[in-house]
Amino acid sequence: MPDATPPSSAISDLDKNRALLDWLRWQVGQTERRVRELEVQEARERERRERARAEMSWKIQPQRSSATALLHRGGCATYPDQIGLISREDAIVALAEPDIEPCEVCRPDTGLQG
Repeated sequence: MPDATPPSSAISDLDKNRALLDWLRWQVGQTERRVRELEVQEARERERRERARAEMSWKIQPQRSSATALLHRGGCATYPDQIGLISREDAIVALAEPDIEPCEVCRPDTGLQG
């Protein structure tokens, strides 16, 4: 009958499982780091898409007291509100209104006329 005692140079089950646990912890850390990288990448891509959408849109700054309402390009920083972006067609209609003027900074009328 063979001897059931492991040779002294063999690694015990406890040591094997500790090594496995260390490796799995390392793998989890690598995976968590990759997930964070992908989340940042996804957020940047989402911001890029939103900026691109805003640049292809227009917005109207409501009339304030005695000032007239202003038409802006979607990405104009002088009126940063991104709510209520309008299409090119709606911007053309708005520009034809007598109480709406184009912003002198972003010049939203460029390319809308003609």
